[in-house]
Amino acid sequence: MKLTLNNKMGSRKAWSPFNPINKSILFGGLIFMGIQAPLVAQEAQFTKPSWWFGAAAGANINFSHGTTQQLNSNLTIPAAFNKGNGVGLYIAPLLEYYRPESRWGMMLQTGYDSRRSTFEQILTPCNCPADLSTNLSYLTVEPSLRFAPFRSNFYLYAGPRIALNLSNEFTYQLGINPEFPDQALSPEVNGEFSNTNKNLISMQVGAGHDIPLSSQSRKLQAVLSPFVSFQPYFGQNPRSSESWTLTTIRIGAALKFGKGRAIPPVTPQPAAYVEPTVGFTVNSPENLPLEKRITETFPLRNHVYFNHGSTEIPNRYARLDKGQVLDFNQLEVFAPKDLSGRSDRQMTVYYNVLNIVGYRLVKNPSASINLIGSSETGALEGAKMAESVKQYLVGTWGIAASRIATEGVTAPRKSANTLANSSERELLIDGDRRVSIESSSPGLLKEFKGGLDKPLTMDAPEESYVTFEVEGAVDAFRSWSLEFKDDQGNVQTFGPYTEEKVRIPGKLILGDKPEGNYLITMEGLTESGHIVRKEATTNIVQWTPPSSEEAMRFSVIYEFNDAKAISSYEKYLTETVSPKISHGASVIICGHTDLIGEEAYNRGLSLARANDVKSILEKSLLNSGTNNVKFDIQGMGEDEKISPFKNHYPEERAYNRTVIIDVMPGK
Repeated sequence: MKLTLNNKMGSRKAWSPFNPINKSILFGGLIFMGIQAPLVAQEAQFTKPSWWFGAAAGANINFSHGTTQQLNSNLTIPAAFNKGNGVGLYIAPLLEYYRPESRWGMMLQTGYDSRRSTFEQILTPCNCPADLSTNLSYLTVEPSLRFAPFRSNFYLYAGPRIALNLSNEFTYQLGINPEFPDQALSPEVNGEFSNTNKNLISMQVGAGHDIPLSSQSRKLQAVLSPFVSFQPYFGQNPRSSESWTLTTIRIGAALKFGKGRAIPPVTPQPAAYVEPTVGFTVNSPENLPLEKRITETFPLRNHVYFNHGSTEIPNRYARLDKGQVLDFNQLEVFAPKDLSGRSDRQMTVYYNVLNIVGYRLVKNPSASINLIGSSETGALEGAKMAESVKQYLVGTWGIAASRIATEGVTAPRKSANTLANSSERELLIDGDRRVSIESSSPGLLKEFKGGLDKPLTMDAPEESYVTFEVEGAVDAFRSWSLEFKDDQGNVQTFGPYTEEKVRIPGKLILGDKPEGNYLITMEGLTESGHIVRKEATTNIVQWTPPSSEEAMRFSVIYEFNDAKAISSYEKYLTETVSPKISHGASVIICGHTDLIGEEAYNRGLSLARANDVKSILEKSLLNSGTNNVKFDIQGMGEDEKISPFKNHYPEERAYNRTVIIDVMPGK
């Protein structure tokens, strides 16, 4: 262990990170924004290399968090340092392999990695300022998986970081009390940390862009690759004692060299272009309203979602004063003025969830509830969130505190946070930051029926959509799109599409107009880059909502990434929905998802949810002897144009994981 004392005049000021950080960020920004001189077009004589060798250099912007007080066995300072930052050097030789035609590749960098930082100045019990700077450095080995999502020069990479400690030095300075400027300055202490972790295993994710410096007419080719990476604090504990961790943002550039393989010149023979044969048809159904209006039953989601960093109930939830409780009658009084459709109506119900539960607890004095708060920051904050809900029910609705139990957990029992490195991970964390309301009394959380004066506006049914079919499009086109031109020359475009048949709601085309005549142009893009055009004219009529109260609508909610109904809803479908379906009825079942995940996957998931509901209903109808029921199954996926709700808040995403069931009685 090394410990050196040096006398210096005056107290050292806390190091400010802004100048070097700004310089590093400016350096990285200039590299990314560098203008590449265009190369003279020449006939390519060499392939792009697959193996690249070179060196990478950059700046590590380091952020220290946690507690550091006992520096080594000889020195424990009077107060703990908690936060710091600094800039260190990173330099390493590199090796890369990726085939030009592939998205995937491998990277390896091994070199010097400085994690230097300076802690924010603290005051000790003697009112003396204290400063601490560290000089940590490592020999780092960083193998990574490289992925080019667009098969372009832009790439992402991720992998482990294996670090071997080279230095663990520190400099500590205790200043003088400003009230006693004449006192002697304590000597500066230079030493080494004790309990240093010699080996660290952590991770990194990053992105880079290859800028060619030479043309493919040269065998030896060079590339400049600006990059930025993020190395979170997981596994970056410099010491085995106390709680000091490091988070690093690295900005830099790599210079890489590779050798291409000679390719013989080929004289291309132009192929004769043959336009593919495709059929284009438009089916715009007439407006035949069914003289039915839907009465709806809303599911009640038993979660209250909290904002990040707050344990208070968000303002978007309806909260009453004590004097308003007697006037509350299941939303009759406290519905918003602007109810423009199903989405607003359902959210009105949901945002009154605390008042509905309070109202039902008053009506059922023997019932009790459990409030389970979950927060990614820990069980303590989750418990505070649960207590906020309890205080509202006790203080406003007068519920006895003994009827409400609270608990705090780090994650809910059915957590949606399963995409560890996904860019959508923050959305999943928002969905887990909530208070779940649980009760053994089924009446407290049962579905909500009616209760609003304004009639429900029925969504246009699938059969009223305008259908466009391009027969042979899958084989003929890379993609195709639609252009609509009305009588006034206004133009709209839809697409691109890859399937042969698409259906578009008439309202998306017409807007507020009741009807219109359109010239529709289909443009198909072939694999060779040619454009094929087909035209058709059609009259489109706005769908008119039903006018009589005969049909019924029900909803079933699903957990994240799940195609099996929540167990309570399976019972609900069997005992509540199925008896409402009569002989000869038509049942329209539409599955939906939130926007998290791939679009194609979500379409399949929504269809699986719709088929799950159909299977449960068919089995129940068979047992009851109900027959001649027609099912129409649709998987809408995440399409925000027709999704029941927006996706801004976690509760909206939770309600979008749904299946909507419209029951139309038989004639």
